[in-house]
Amino acid sequence: MKIALVHDYLVQYGGAERVLESFCELFPYAPIYTLVYDEDATFKRFSDRTIHTSFLQKWPLTRKYHRLFPPLMPLAIEQFDFSRYDIVLSDSSSFSKGIIVPPETLHICYMHTPMRYAWDDCQRYARDFYYPRYIKIFVPFLVNILRLWDKSSSKRPDRIIANSHFVSERIRKYYRRTSDVIHPPVETKTFHSGKDKGYFLMVGRLIAYKRHDIVIEAFNRLGFTLKIIGLGPEEKRLRMKAKKNIEFLGRVSDEELSHHYAHCRAFIFPQEEDFGIVAIEAFCSGKPIIAFYGGDIVRHMREGKEGIFFYTQDVESVENAVKAFTKKKFDSNAIQKYAQKFDRYHFQKDRAVYRKSF
Repeated sequence: MKIALVHDYLVQYGGAERVLESFCELFPYAPIYTLVYDEDATFKRFSDRTIHTSFLQKWPLTRKYHRLFPPLMPLAIEQFDFSRYDIVLSDSSSFSKGIIVPPETLHICYMHTPMRYAWDDCQRYARDFYYPRYIKIFVPFLVNILRLWDKSSSKRPDRIIANSHFVSERIRKYYRRTSDVIHPPVETKTFHSGKDKGYFLMVGRLIAYKRHDIVIEAFNRLGFTLKIIGLGPEEKRLRMKAKKNIEFLGRVSDEELSHHYAHCRAFIFPQEEDFGIVAIEAFCSGKPIIAFYGGDIVRHMREGKEGIFFYTQDVESVENAVKAFTKKKFDSNAIQKYAQKFDRYHFQKDRAVYRKSF
């Protein structure tokens, strides 16, 4: 039985790429098809795999500025030939679910989210990624075209698996399709609890929807130490906002990441996420979370048990939540135990969901 894996684009290493790694372990001989691939940007995690890229790989700037090329990606993803495969497993946040396979080939899609910039606020998308002004004028028209393609291509997978209940609900709303739910894998054993050293922590790409801005403003007022791990297009702007109590650590090794989780006072999670692996990693380290009440974290965090929520994405709400947090106590061991249900073992144990249709 011949199996292929498909991923939108391999130009960064985040939650979706960790899921792809797990699929590679489940199907060790399956090649990967992707729109564009950057070996260095993915830390060579897939260097031992056979990787097929689209015609976009040869274009200048596509690996570094792939967000400028969405209108070409439907065409590019449809060019792949899967006629030699019995099963194709796509790992999709946008385009890879839209592959075209022969009638006899089974297509299962693990979906991280319906295409956000097709179904959410397209003007916010253009603003967040700082498109040139002349491009922003055309964004609404291009998004309309993408939305039509996205709706049509959502019918192509034979079966959809969602990465969370939050995403499953979005799939039902936008695509009118049902989906199973399997949460992404978390390497729980690589994280450990440690002595609280008094600082607060954020982890993630420095992009607008992650809302680092409101947290930085709040900590500017509070004066508490905040450490921020991650890189992204927002870095320069955020650094200009931050006072001396806020430290940008950039990209760190896995060992350093585990260390920073272990010794923080609490983890700050101000964004709406489809799942939020970094929040679960904080739980694995026995650390409580101060989180915005939105996205899938609402299903995984109990108020007063694993952390506290705030209900509006603004500076005052973050500031008040941090102040309220400092007056509470949390059980580190209980939080760490709670996180074990997200272990990578359970993700791979659920491979029966993938195989039962084979």
